[in-house]
Amino acid sequence: MQRDQRYDAVMAGGGLAGLSLALALRQGLGDSARLAIADPAFAAPRPSSTDLRASAIAAGARRLFEALGVWERVEGEAQPILAMEITDSKLGDAARPVFLSFDGEVEPGEPFAHMLPNAVLQDAMTELARERGIALLPTRIAGFTPGPARTALRLANGEDAAASLLAACDGGRSKLRALAGIGVTGWPYNQSAIVMTVGHERPHGGKAIEHFLPAGPFAMLPLTGNRCSIVWTEATETAARLLKLPRVLLQDELEQRFGLELGEIEILDEPKAFPLGFQMARSFIGERLALVGDAAHTIHPIAGQGINMGLRDVAALAEAVTDAARLGLDIGGPDVLERYQRWRRFDTLAMGAATDGLNRLFGLRSDAVRLVRDVGLGLVERLPVLKGFFIRDAAGIGGKSPRLLRGEAL
Repeated sequence: MQRDQRYDAVMAGGGLAGLSLALALRQGLGDSARLAIADPAFAAPRPSSTDLRASAIAAGARRLFEALGVWERVEGEAQPILAMEITDSKLGDAARPVFLSFDGEVEPGEPFAHMLPNAVLQDAMTELARERGIALLPTRIAGFTPGPARTALRLANGEDAAASLLAACDGGRSKLRALAGIGVTGWPYNQSAIVMTVGHERPHGGKAIEHFLPAGPFAMLPLTGNRCSIVWTEATETAARLLKLPRVLLQDELEQRFGLELGEIEILDEPKAFPLGFQMARSFIGERLALVGDAAHTIHPIAGQGINMGLRDVAALAEAVTDAARLGLDIGGPDVLERYQRWRRFDTLAMGAATDGLNRLFGLRSDAVRLVRDVGLGLVERLPVLKGFFIRDAAGIGGKSPRLLRGEAL
């Protein structure tokens, strides 16, 4: 006999967005809520993430993880970003003057971001979800039919399930978004981000550096120990050619961009390239459906905001659902979902437009344009109030933030 698979909420996708949302709903709805995450990766006895990337976890996102009991499990692998420098130069320039710098604190003793390997975070949250009684379904959602009280789910393993709320956390190529008939607006950048981990001789001191080069930004992001995560943007064809080079030649290309400030460097893992583009769903919601994270939006990594935008979605949706449940309302009802969309859509559009504009502006190779943008960076550098506003907004703690982003439990 098939087991009862009626849930309060089901997350489609067991990545960082799906796991974070499930843990937030567990806290907000209590132990009696029936929650599930559907992802074929859970078919492994103890699935472990193979994601080699690392993410900049902004202060608001870190507060969310603290409130959910995640941060204490990963803090030992987290490297605080204590300072950041931004340069604008050409590859062959002998010097790269710093036009903009940030101190690393949004509040005394609180760094504006930490670098954390994605795999560490993914594995910790998977284990915590299991401990907190969240069902980890080792399959994907093949189809769904919304109804007046809940959505009927067809699982790829042939089983049926139902949920009051379905959250599409299944990435930029979301199948649930397509099945719901929700279109997207977007375009490719014809750029790819080469991602790798680099070891170096001297300590980085917690300083992140982003060189804006004509081909795209080259970011050196500090990890624990004498290591950095590299996010190296190039034209897609150039990125493919670079990854085919023998390791010694690729390292030569890397050294031209990395510089010698930290001494000798060594590539520690297998570099990979990820295509970049801008994409925004025309609606973040459907009938009993919420799009979360990359399923709702993907933006350029120029400001390191991708994962943080997804976690802002999580905080807003979890709060809207929790507040509705405490009033005895339908957690998948249109009013709840519309509150989520209103909360998130403008912020997402603003950040998407900002990163798109920055990428296009720094991609212009005219010396006149370069002079104008460098003057602009210099003005921001000399206006502490404006700099502080940018830091707090990027950290996810500006404006009316959801409770989790303020470090408060639901």
